[in-house]
Amino acid sequence: MIFTLLTVLLSLFASTSTAVAHQINLTNARVVVMPDRVVKTEIALKGSDADRVAGTSVFDEKSGTVRPTTLAASAAPILAYVTSHSAILGADDAACQPGAGHVSADGDGVVVQLSWSCTGVADPLRYRSTVLTDVSADARQVVLIGDGPNPAQDLLDASRTETALTEAAPPTLWHVIASYAKAGIEHIFLGYDHIAFLAAVMLWARRLWPVVKVVTAFTLAHSITLSLAALDIVRIPSEITEPAIAASIVYVAAENFFSRDVGNRWRITFGFGLIHGFGFASALQEFGLPRSALVPALASFNLGVEIGQIAIVSIVLPLLIGIDRLLASRPGVPIAPRSRAVAVYSISAVIICLGSYWFLARTVFTA
Repeated sequence: MIFTLLTVLLSLFASTSTAVAHQINLTNARVVVMPDRVVKTEIALKGSDADRVAGTSVFDEKSGTVRPTTLAASAAPILAYVTSHSAILGADDAACQPGAGHVSADGDGVVVQLSWSCTGVADPLRYRSTVLTDVSADARQVVLIGDGPNPAQDLLDASRTETALTEAAPPTLWHVIASYAKAGIEHIFLGYDHIAFLAAVMLWARRLWPVVKVVTAFTLAHSITLSLAALDIVRIPSEITEPAIAASIVYVAAENFFSRDVGNRWRITFGFGLIHGFGFASALQEFGLPRSALVPALASFNLGVEIGQIAIVSIVLPLLIGIDRLLASRPGVPIAPRSRAVAVYSISAVIICLGSYWFLARTVFTA
């Protein structure tokens, strides 16, 4: 059991060398309908995703950025992919005609700009996109409609590939709730740093009540800062919060070597939960919050995070109890304190390595 847990943690360490606890398979689109029946689209996707779907090599793994010189020579297949997986449609599925298009680098991603001529195409106009969803069922696209500071927003995925541009009706409340709750669940399970933090806090726990106090404190804290950041009341740059999250993981894992008092860890967990909330807010900001359903979207995302946390606790706590039973000398005999300490110290050491790696990756080795 100990070996299995250590193997899982080490595999997380290997997998996060290219995906450091950030959401993947997410694209952004800005769609603007011009008065002359021209529709301008601007679609942004990660460089690594562009390479995956277009067969190019524009993303530099070491620097974490897109190489502009390489992109200049590889723009054609990326443009061809995006053009073939997006469309502007009108009544009776009449298609608008795409123009030449342009591809540019933007940090760790690429931006594809297209103009669509809709002359002779009757309203209502619709935007359709299967960018990334053709290769990943969990891919999503945030769509901003309009060219002002407060555009309409929508969220597309494999099950819903179109949004209206003219005579548009806002998405239903149920669609908002389901989409944002799903996003929250996915973020906590893809957020390896949040999982490592929860696991480190729980390692000495063998009873449910101390875990309930810890998770409740963590939930209350990150709900506060998630709401404040998502509503633009308080903002802290990710350059500060992301290393701080990594440092919190190192701290709670190292604390396991000096304290076994899980019952009182809710205090420090509350403090660190405030920091983790800003990390959750960064993920939510990538999706955007629809102004027509701002509160339901925010609450649903937070609910999704809580569902993910409960699932993680439901897995980790039985595993810890199972370790105790395996390490006991015989059935019915309590586990020797030294044997439990060896297990906790071993797993904590691996989590410290993970946290240290994330801290260095987000500070010293940033591009």
